[in-house]
Amino acid sequence: MTCVKMIHSLYEDGCEGSPSNPVRFKGQDYMQLKKSLLSQANKFEDETFPANSDSLGKLEDLTPEQLKEVEWLRPHDLNPDPSFIEDGTSRLDFKQGDVGNCWFLSSIGALTLHNGLVAQVVPHDQSFKNDYTGIFHFRFWRYGKWVDVVIDDLLPTRNSEPVSVSSRSQKEFWAPLLEKAYAKICGSYKDMIAGNPPEALKDFGGGVHMNYKLCKDKSDLWDVMYRAIESKTMMGCGTFTGDKGKEIYKTFGLVDGHAFAVTAVKQLEIDSDSIKLVRVWNPWGEKEWNGEWSDKSGVWNTVCDQDRDECLKQRNDGEFWMSMKDFCTYFEELDICCESPNFISGDEGEWNCSLKEGRWEKDTSAGGSDSQSGEFWTNPQYRLTVREGEEECEGAKNVLLSLLQKPDEEYRSKLKYHSIGFTIYRVPEEAPRGRLPQSLLQDEEPLKVSEFSESRELIEFHSLEPGDYLIIPCTYEPNQTGSFIITIYSKVEAEIE
Repeated sequence: MTCVKMIHSLYEDGCEGSPSNPVRFKGQDYMQLKKSLLSQANKFEDETFPANSDSLGKLEDLTPEQLKEVEWLRPHDLNPDPSFIEDGTSRLDFKQGDVGNCWFLSSIGALTLHNGLVAQVVPHDQSFKNDYTGIFHFRFWRYGKWVDVVIDDLLPTRNSEPVSVSSRSQKEFWAPLLEKAYAKICGSYKDMIAGNPPEALKDFGGGVHMNYKLCKDKSDLWDVMYRAIESKTMMGCGTFTGDKGKEIYKTFGLVDGHAFAVTAVKQLEIDSDSIKLVRVWNPWGEKEWNGEWSDKSGVWNTVCDQDRDECLKQRNDGEFWMSMKDFCTYFEELDICCESPNFISGDEGEWNCSLKEGRWEKDTSAGGSDSQSGEFWTNPQYRLTVREGEEECEGAKNVLLSLLQKPDEEYRSKLKYHSIGFTIYRVPEEAPRGRLPQSLLQDEEPLKVSEFSESRELIEFHSLEPGDYLIIPCTYEPNQTGSFIITIYSKVEAEIE
């Protein structure tokens, strides 16, 4: 395992927001609630996320008449012998329901490949047998802190079939309950409709997220993906929308505008040629690629029996292989989330991590992006000191900056992200400590001005020589209010204040 001081290690053991002491979502204490339920021999009914139409919301795939037919049932009503987890957690345990949240479910599929993270998100000491009271809990990384989310096990159904994600065995319920916990964080099941995998990947572990546009020529992408698998990352990908996406759907069996998980990469040797393959999983549990290297492709007859048997263990499960070339042609983008940036740089060194919270306030600390304006210097300022280190390599990227928006809105579907970015200056040696006035740097050219993006998170990699730097996170337009988290990963020793 590569060495990295992870985000959650910034908290002392037992400190609120750490893995051992997560923040209680809506103030609910799982252990105290369960103890009270046991003493009263009651089953939990969550008043903060009640089993009604408000918690479900208006799902696009159900008509108003069908929504009226929804009945909230406990797992014991759906199966006389339900299980929370059987034989571990797997992406093949579940399939998507009538909630358009493929972005979230594909991310669960990626999560299940990493047992350590699964155990953090899905506490395994839960059961329908011993001390069962209808209460469960799950944990998510939310804006720098781990949060514990309590739910009851009443699930939305129609005709005794789950409306949301369902168990392929019809017996195992960890995935439907995990989905319900995330729906509670989002505001409702409806609020989970539409999204991108990195949002959920980030909430499953924090860490570093990188996005790759596959249509661009990236000669090192295979190496990045291989290192990502070796580093135990989570990877998600998405297909095109519009006319190009519909053509893919018709011709090759893929789904346009849909989120998938990348679950493996493999290099095969055939007649002295190296073939690079990518394994992809559809959270629908069906609809697979039918081109070259698909389950029924004749090209599998050209590989040795061992490789063929290893790669084609199951069929009709939504998972398939395709060549790296086809993957980059028919998928639009790839997202990778990992605790350390080492999958990018390819080395095994230690990364330090610092996290700070900030806020833009209208008329006081939201000066916009124009560095020549008088208001620009009212933006929050962060002084980054990069020290000399043994592992320095001239020109190597040694600092990764993340700017993550922290919305005030409770309901996910109502979120509106600002266009955000940051400007980096080299601080003159004579500069005092504390906030710097505009006059000190007004004649200085910024060392770097980032792109601006209306996204939840903006990430950029930089090569910074030893010295002091001023980082100014900002919104593109002035006087826009919002909270943010700035995270800095540094390859050499660095301090931020």
